[in-house]
Amino acid sequence: QVQLVESGGGLVQPGGSLRLSCAASGSIFRINTMGWYRQAPGKQRDLVATMTSNGVATYTDSVKGRFTLSRDNTKNTVSLQMASLKPEDTAVYYCYVWATTTRHTDLYAWGQGTLVTVSS
Repeated sequence: QVQLVESGGGLVQPGGSLRLSCAASGSIFRINTMGWYRQAPGKQRDLVATMTSNGVATYTDSVKGRFTLSRDNTKNTVSLQMASLKPEDTAVYYCYVWATTTRHTDLYAWGQGTLVTVSS
């Protein structure tokens, strides 16, 4: 019903930058919140950043001041600009949406994940 396609992961040196992007498509009536989770090896999946439909962003403490979330409601896209990257940011990053479908049901959808590796 809702599909997410992510792009932008890769290998970057500590202190570097990366930009992740995610596009949602399908039977979307409205996207309520949209953002990113991440899962490091051997750890649970944790919220990185999320944004409501009216543009209010929330960040986990460890990325505040370094990551910036942006969203384009007209295109159903969300991007995560990551700067001053640290080795501990290494993880698979997952885009997610909480959407209302054209059948007026609510659902969560996940992207396939994109690997971000921060290493020298």
